Amino acid sequence: MGTARTKANNKWNAKAYDRVNLVLKKETSPTKDEVQAAADAKGESLNAYIVEAIRQRLESDMPTEDTAGE
Repeated sequence: MGTARTKANNKWNAKAYDRVNLVLKKETSPTKDEVQAAADAKGESLNAYIVEAIRQRLESDMPTEDTAGE
């Protein structure tokens, strides 16, 4: 099947990371190629670029202590 190292890596990844399946339409922006090009322009991996975009959106959407309850 797999090597002991692969099995150990898979076990660690399952414990340490959550997976999200992202689906982008090929005919509609943003396409994977567009997102990949933007990530490349920033010198980031595709995953790092998407995670940062999500983090920024969460920060802008989440109420802060100053605005909570208003």
